[in-house]
Amino acid sequence: MGAYILISVLILITCVLLGLVVLVQNSKGGGLASNFSSSNQFMGVRKTADFLEKTTWTLAIVLLALSLFSIFVIPRNASVATSTDTELRQLINEKSGPVQDFQAPPAGQESAPATQGAAPATQGNTPAPAEKK
Repeated sequence: MGAYILISVLILITCVLLGLVVLVQNSKGGGLASNFSSSNQFMGVRKTADFLEKTTWTLAIVLLALSLFSIFVIPRNASVATSTDTELRQLINEKSGPVQDFQAPPAGQESAPATQGAAPATQGNTPAPAEKK
């Protein structure tokens, strides 16, 4: 699990760096490199553009390699999956009641007798009939 997290963090860092390097570049050869055209600079404009291009290709290759390597470090714990599955099955079994069959009884048989003391269900609030004197 630790290697998976490490590879994931490295992939995230590589993606952010790759995005920044691509945004710094200009497709016409300018970009950030054109802003540093003073006479006392360490690297020339052309060398800066070459450096950014090499950095882009390097980060792209690193991203590809990390993505392919991540396949081997993905956690595949069967015990974790089965324990979660078992817990879910237990919750489902606790919550579910018996299956009720709502089919009509076969012809010629009477339905089950109603329970004694059960009040009939009424809809709405109907007033009770008035008593006669």
